[in-house]
Amino acid sequence: MDLRKLKTLIDLVSDSNISELEITEADGKVRIVKADPAGATHTHSHYAPNMMMAHGPMAVSASPPPPVAPAVAEPAAPAPEVGHTVKSPMVGTFYRSANPGAKAFADVGDAVKEGDPICIIEAMKIMNEIEADRSGTVARILCENGQAVEFGQPLFVIE
Repeated sequence: MDLRKLKTLIDLVSDSNISELEITEADGKVRIVKADPAGATHTHSHYAPNMMMAHGPMAVSASPPPPVAPAVAEPAAPAPEVGHTVKSPMVGTFYRSANPGAKAFADVGDAVKEGDPICIIEAMKIMNEIEADRSGTVARILCENGQAVEFGQPLFVIE
């Protein structure tokens, strides 16, 4: 695999929310794994032929990286959310309203019914209305307007 292509892949993983990428081509196999965000921020890549390259906080090696001991103890697990959590059904960009100047679909304290639109997730230039899957009151909004969201990421808490 071309070094420029490998560097581009490493940069893409580093700048994105994905934690692991594996690509197999005729001339080898590349696996790029980003370290746990709670620990040090390192991304490790493995390339089948013995090719080594270092790039900033990332390393490319033919052998697996040594385990990294955490500098501090793991934080206590967060308390479970009270109420029902509405999760993102797709990867995209979270928007609270249909237009930049428009009123938000749902604010904290608003009563929503099952089926009411509560936000929009833009994916591949398509605006997808996300509906409340339970009736209740919006207790918390867990994303910022314009924030990139992942599949299954909590968006709202409805009580």
